[in-house]
Amino acid sequence: MSVPGSRMARVNEQSPQGQDPSTDESAEELRARWQDTADRVRSAREAYYGEDAQLMSDAAFDELLRDLQALETTHPFLQRPDSPTQEVGGSASPLFTPVQHAEQMLSLDNVFTVTELQDWLTKTEEAAGRQVRWLCELKIDGLAIALRYEHGRLVSAATRGDGRIGEDVTANAVRVGAIPRRLSGTGHPELVEVRGEVFIPTAAFAQLNELQAGLQDRAVAAARERWQKRPAATRSAFDEERESVSAARRFPAFANPRNAASGGLRQQLEKKAGLEREAGDARVQSLALYVHGIGAWSRPPVDSQSEVYDLLAGWGLPTSPYSAALGSVPEVLAFVEQYGQDRHSVEHEIDGVVVKVDELALHEELGATSRAPRWAIAYKYPPEEVHTKLVDIAIGVGRTGRATPYAVMEPVPVAGTVVRQATLHNQDVVRAKGVLIGDTVVLRKAGDVIPEVLGPVVELRDGSEREFVMPTECPECGTELRAMKEGDIDLRCPNARSCPAQVRGRVEHIGSRGALDIEALGEVTAAALTQPQTPTTPPLVTEAGLFDLTIDELVP
Repeated sequence: MSVPGSRMARVNEQSPQGQDPSTDESAEELRARWQDTADRVRSAREAYYGEDAQLMSDAAFDELLRDLQALETTHPFLQRPDSPTQEVGGSASPLFTPVQHAEQMLSLDNVFTVTELQDWLTKTEEAAGRQVRWLCELKIDGLAIALRYEHGRLVSAATRGDGRIGEDVTANAVRVGAIPRRLSGTGHPELVEVRGEVFIPTAAFAQLNELQAGLQDRAVAAARERWQKRPAATRSAFDEERESVSAARRFPAFANPRNAASGGLRQQLEKKAGLEREAGDARVQSLALYVHGIGAWSRPPVDSQSEVYDLLAGWGLPTSPYSAALGSVPEVLAFVEQYGQDRHSVEHEIDGVVVKVDELALHEELGATSRAPRWAIAYKYPPEEVHTKLVDIAIGVGRTGRATPYAVMEPVPVAGTVVRQATLHNQDVVRAKGVLIGDTVVLRKAGDVIPEVLGPVVELRDGSEREFVMPTECPECGTELRAMKEGDIDLRCPNARSCPAQVRGRVEHIGSRGALDIEALGEVTAAALTQPQTPTTPPLVTEAGLFDLTIDELVP
């Protein structure tokens, strides 16, 4: 889609045959591949924006979206106006009142290498016809928000949603200390929609998880106190364990600041009470905000984005201290390199740098696509890499019997959390990575989320390292491991009926949200039912007896 008058409008000519001759795939096969990729992008996007859930790492999602974009670029007949490549964010949740933005909230296109960034900077200057002044700022890993002010008074706050319609989160936004209810200073327009990012600073995130742990302890103590007050004849150790686990699950540790911030702003506090309300209040109070632009305001009395920031700051709106107006491409690249080295010295999580054309008049000339402006780009940093010791390679057996090697490492902080384990998938992957037990290994979090062992630091070997040998027997039941079909790389335990790991995994799966969603039937309860300390004979030897359990069987 091109913007009339845009200097950077792209031309997409469809092949009359509907197929690129350079591929062996038919048009029908290409459409099927496009549909599958598009469906996966939509599912991940809806989970991320609508449910604060992450189906895949950021890096995996970015790669999937790039695959879809490449398909459409190589085969123009696949391009559609309703493609995920043309969409912004996710749809608004029905739990919130919809709010129509005064002006569409666009997203940003991404680049992932310095070379790609240099190419974009060069092409943008060529399109502008002159040297461009740039504005660089850190890309905050948070939740986009639009704040609507009328005559200087906050009247609504909304999430991005699909870019046109967001969710009304005003009730929580007015409780965020960084969001002013009234603008200070003078010169407020009749209407202005301010765009920004809500986030939780790193220090506040650590405090929030400490609070969650404390609330968890209090909830478990309260559950056990209620259990103690019951008549002795109606009490069982199983009930105590189940209720304690259920209480603890109400206050889990947050995986990352972004999800905690999004869930904090989008929660319905009026429906919470007691410890849940205390937890909800703490999440809102931990939220911070930096504004980074203006949506609806036809004639701002300034000429540049950096002057917009000065104007917003004068009205009492917080702007990022990590931004700079720069006059050349080398200065932009130096800014990117500096914060790539110092990313953990910043008060909040970042995943890149946003580079914008500073001159507002050029914004109009360069235009936008249906989902992103052509005058701005987001450069995403590669995942952080650290070194740690590979202490052992152990084997885990899942509910399907698959035997999976995983790395046991000396604890090491990476991308905001302490990592102790990482999957190695199968024996071929271990061999391909070239790691030995005792190695110092390179570890990263793919997309800053999923721990991944990249390989060994060979020069640090001292001769004490040993090769991993895939066991021939199941570590849980002793059954011989084997491939279940010809060509299968994974080894599995064929003892599906009585292998403790498989039974435990299936019982846990039955209680999971993706199955029957049974409260408190999680990992701990599944282990207590299938491998208890007492009695010697477990209440469950297969999942088939789950719904036939009696009180007598559950009382040790």
